[in-house]
Amino acid sequence: MSNFQEPISISKVYANVLKEKPQSYWDYDNVTIVWRSQEKYEIVKKVGKGKYSEVFDGCELTSGEKVIIKALKPIKRKKIKREIKILQNLAGGPNIINLLDVVRDPISKTPALIFEAVDNIDFRILYPTFTDFDIRFYMYELLKALDFCHSMGIMHRDVKPHNVMIDHKQKKLRLIDWGLAEFYHPGTEYNVRVASRYYKGPELLVDLRYYDYSLDIWSFGVTLAAIVFKREPFFHGKSNTDQFVQIVRILGTDELFRYLNKYHLTLSSEYDDLGHFVKRPWSRLVNAGNQQLVSDECLDFIDKLLRYDHQERLTAKEAMAHDYFKPIRDFHEGKIGYDGGNGDLKNNEDKKTKKKIVK
Repeated sequence: MSNFQEPISISKVYANVLKEKPQSYWDYDNVTIVWRSQEKYEIVKKVGKGKYSEVFDGCELTSGEKVIIKALKPIKRKKIKREIKILQNLAGGPNIINLLDVVRDPISKTPALIFEAVDNIDFRILYPTFTDFDIRFYMYELLKALDFCHSMGIMHRDVKPHNVMIDHKQKKLRLIDWGLAEFYHPGTEYNVRVASRYYKGPELLVDLRYYDYSLDIWSFGVTLAAIVFKREPFFHGKSNTDQFVQIVRILGTDELFRYLNKYHLTLSSEYDDLGHFVKRPWSRLVNAGNQQLVSDECLDFIDKLLRYDHQERLTAKEAMAHDYFKPIRDFHEGKIGYDGGNGDLKNNEDKKTKKKIVK
């Protein structure tokens, strides 16, 4: 993509948070990491690997406490410092994974981050079992984490189901993998090579570098749409170019060109034969297999999240106030119970005095 005098876009919310913080809060270049010995931790088994790390189940030897050990592959020291500083800044925040320790192998010098363990079930197995109420409950929990990190001047930049750990028995959610997270300084041009393909916002795909927290809201919206429409991933592109085409096929070309004009962006020549697409009503995606998870307020909510123009998307706090989450707000106020059995919202509304089972 090419752009001409791209207007500087500034976040609608939390734009000046970092101006009120000391430089030491966000200046991760000057962070000194005190590495501790990894001898007090033992690896139990490998549970996953990513581009930048390998992840293991482990335990703390003196207490026997289960932990997650994230061994970092050779990456720039600056990136390691950034992840650690961000995790330290967010420590204790709602639904943020808890960093317990930073350690390094004395011989290989391989750094590792030690995290709290979450008894997670793979989302491909867990999400299809969710009731309507479950979906609303966990999406609200995820928004708590996003609003908190945004309020702290931090964009996650890699929101996707793989980075949302859920212990369904304890109704516990944790947002993990802050390796791509970055501090938000208004007017800064950011790298667009972030987020995973299926969850990349349009701004990344058209090379709009003045993005902000609203990138996370797109990724959140795509995650929600995939669950309720039972279509994982929701936008299934075979490449970054095709990913953009998949988005345009749903959101249409009229809104696309309004967005491009607003930000003085030009599509690259590979889109010369893009053609014309009419915006598809979200209701067209409802079918017999997913209708029990989709309501009018759900469709309205998704429509307000999945907008080309990042400035038009709901903020995390606005999203939490949407009608889609009324049953969840009622639950937290003790007006209704958590019906994990069938998630029947109408039944829940009638059970005004049912005892809360989730703290």
